[in-house]
Amino acid sequence: MIALDIETSGMNIEKCGIFQIGALEIEGNREFFEEARIDNEDLVLDEALKLTNKTENELRDKNKQSQKQMLEKFFQFVENSKTKNLLCQNPSALDIPIIAIKAKKYGLKTPFHYRAFDLHTLAQTVYYKKYGKFLIKDGKSDMGLSNVLKMVGKEDDRIQTRDGKIVKEGKEHNAREDARLTAECFKKLVGELR
Repeated sequence: MIALDIETSGMNIEKCGIFQIGALEIEGNREFFEEARIDNEDLVLDEALKLTNKTENELRDKNKQSQKQMLEKFFQFVENSKTKNLLCQNPSALDIPIIAIKAKKYGLKTPFHYRAFDLHTLAQTVYYKKYGKFLIKDGKSDMGLSNVLKMVGKEDDRIQTRDGKIVKEGKEHNAREDARLTAECFKKLVGELR
């Protein structure tokens, strides 16, 4: 399978753009990382700029390849992979839907399987096995990547925001690094199920 992370200009899957894709094969040594400019009509939200330490001008840089070109390269990477299932933190919330929306916009066919592995669900399963309950805060799952990292003994040294405000300083979010973290967490969590 392919661990995937993207960086977008915001969480609105219909109005925002993708400016980074990071992916790596869980069993294999192939990696993918590309950056692109977002489309003129793509919305840019302040929280995305804070998380990634980017400016709107950087996201719209005409010297970078287009989103369509980046997606074509990513789809070729997936085509050349043995297994075409993706692994993401909450794949149905952002990564896969926004890629599908952009692919449709550009007339591209997605090469990955519609079933995806969800790091969030795996982490909650392992947490439940250990503690007899799920990690819930304010009536909702609290198993973001930061808490998944804690479960596997790693500190999250990335910027964290809440309600558009930085609550923890750190390294900017980056699709390559976050895909690597996703893969590492997955391997450790699967090991705990054995």
